[in-house]
Amino acid sequence: MSMSDSENTKGHGQSVPEGDPEHSAHAQSGEQQSQGEPGLTVDDILGTPQSEGVEAADAASSTTDDAAPGGDSAAQKLADERLEDLRRLQAEFVNFKNRTTRERDQLRDFVSADMITALLPVLDDIEAARKAGDLTDGPFAAIANKLDETLTRQGLERLGEIGEAFDPNIHEAVLQQPTEEVEPDHVSMVLRSGFKIGNRVVRAAQVAVAAQP
Repeated sequence: MSMSDSENTKGHGQSVPEGDPEHSAHAQSGEQQSQGEPGLTVDDILGTPQSEGVEAADAASSTTDDAAPGGDSAAQKLADERLEDLRRLQAEFVNFKNRTTRERDQLRDFVSADMITALLPVLDDIEAARKAGDLTDGPFAAIANKLDETLTRQGLERLGEIGEAFDPNIHEAVLQQPTEEVEPDHVSMVLRSGFKIGNRVVRAAQVAVAAQP
C-alpha cells in the first residue's frame, strides 16, 4: 500500500477516492459535528424569516381585527337610528291620542251647548219663578231642582253674580249703575243669567256695571 492510499483510508479500512468532493464535504460536516459545533437555538428559530404564506395569513388576521370595531360602530349606529324612530313614533302616538281626546271633549261641549241653547227659555222661566217665590215647594219645585242638578253634573255653569269683576268674555253690559255698594267696574245687578258648559259660553250674562256715584 502506498502513502496516498493510507491517507485516504478511514478507520473502517475503506478506501475513498481522492477526487470525490461530495464525500469530502460530508466528511468535513461530520468532523465539525464531532468536534462539538453547536446546533440551532431558540433565538435562531425565532429569528428565521417567515414564508410569504405565513406573512399573508398574519396580514389577513390583522385586517379582520381592525375591521371588527368598525362593524360594531355601524351596528350601534343602526340601533340608535331604530331607537330614535321608535321614540318618534311614540311621540306621534301620544300627540294623536291627546288630540283625539281634546276633539272628543270639544264635540261633547258643542252637543251639550246645543242642548242647553234649546233649554234656555225653560231655564229662564224657572229662574223667574224662583225670584217670584212660585217654586218654594210642590212637585214643580222638585222637578226644577232635579233639572238643575242634572245639568250641573253635565258641566253646566251659571254666569253672573253680583260683586264679581266685569269680564266682557262672559258678561254683557246693559247699563252703568252709580252705586257705592259695589266697587266700580264690578257687576252691580244681574238682569239675565248666562250659561257656560266646558270652555264654551252658551250665553253671556246681561248685567249692570257699577260706576262712581
